[in-house]
Amino acid sequence: MNFELLARQGRTKLHPGLAGINRNKLVQLRNESLRNCFSSFNETENRLDVFARIHDIEYINDSASETPNSTWFSLENMTKPTIWIACCGNDQTDPTSLIPLALEKVRILFCIGSENQNFKRIFEGIIPVIFQVESLSEAVKKASYFSQSNEAVLFSPACSTYKTANQWAEEFKKAVYEL
Repeated sequence: MNFELLARQGRTKLHPGLAGINRNKLVQLRNESLRNCFSSFNETENRLDVFARIHDIEYINDSASETPNSTWFSLENMTKPTIWIACCGNDQTDPTSLIPLALEKVRILFCIGSENQNFKRIFEGIIPVIFQVESLSEAVKKASYFSQSNEAVLFSPACSTYKTANQWAEEFKKAVYEL
């Protein structure tokens, strides 16, 4: 069946067909093929860039992750307990797909901005400690204070904002270098 024919059938036939896909095939895709497809993200600018190690704590710039899906990939690749700094500036963003990874890997969440009620509500009870901060600089300072040896501080916005990934990256790196 080609895409045009599939599109003509409409949602009522499309959704049950997609739901019938074998779960094992999806798990295989997620664990192998998808990982291979996205492995080049590590080489992309502002994507999982471990640019500093201070007192045995890694600081990771992932400012290019402007959607929950890209932050999902980043959290999936974290191998250390993580302090996550997210922008949360858009209550239209739905981060529920991040709950399992946050439960497993994130120890502290810093929500930048005042419009983060959605993030806070979703992750309350999932992430042990959640802070609301006004700026990235404040988040970095507090993350440094609360971090422990052999942890990572990950800046992964998880939503699009008024700043570009490069602007966020510069601001994050500057804040880390000022520690």
